[in-house]
Amino acid sequence: MAADVPLFAWFAARAGLEPGTVAADTRPVTPVYVAIALAAALVIWSIWTNNRLIAARNKVDEAWSGIDVQLKRRHDLVPNLVATVKGYAAHEHDTLLKATEARAAAMAASDPGTVGKAENALSGALSDIRVVAEQYPDLRASENFQKLQSELAEVEDEIQAARRIYNSNVQQYNTRQQVFPNSVIAGIAEHRPRELFAIEVSAERLVPTVAFG
Repeated sequence: MAADVPLFAWFAARAGLEPGTVAADTRPVTPVYVAIALAAALVIWSIWTNNRLIAARNKVDEAWSGIDVQLKRRHDLVPNLVATVKGYAAHEHDTLLKATEARAAAMAASDPGTVGKAENALSGALSDIRVVAEQYPDLRASENFQKLQSELAEVEDEIQAARRIYNSNVQQYNTRQQVFPNSVIAGIAEHRPRELFAIEVSAERLVPTVAFG
């Protein structure tokens, strides 16, 4: 052990200690350590905030897919409806053409803004078909027409339900982006506000009659 004494004395001298004393770190926490702790907390909070925004955005996308499914169901009903009406009122060419063109425009739309406008135009065209049908008792009484009207009304109810869910998620997502300090992370991570979906279905323009005497 004696051989260790000079070595200890050498280390003690390097550390500025007197031989035989024990080193004790009584230095206060420096601002550097505080800054490191704050930086670590900031990084953790940023990741957590961004993850919450991503989760909210995913809910918006999921809700939009629900709307898209119902819109496609409506699009699929239009050709059969047009064909049925044409069988009883072939000379109503302009009304039927308007519905066909509106359907094509609705299918080509992509973002909620353009989809909403295109679907509103389609709703107007479908309402016009209902008005035309009122002038043809045989058409109104046909089983196929009644079935299509019933299916269309059901789909439009589903569209409105899906729209409410989607808009609720959009509002939550947009609010999380806009409040401070979340807005800082939203800007850095390139989160963008989503657009609400507005649609007036044809059932709201003219309540369909699905059963005729």
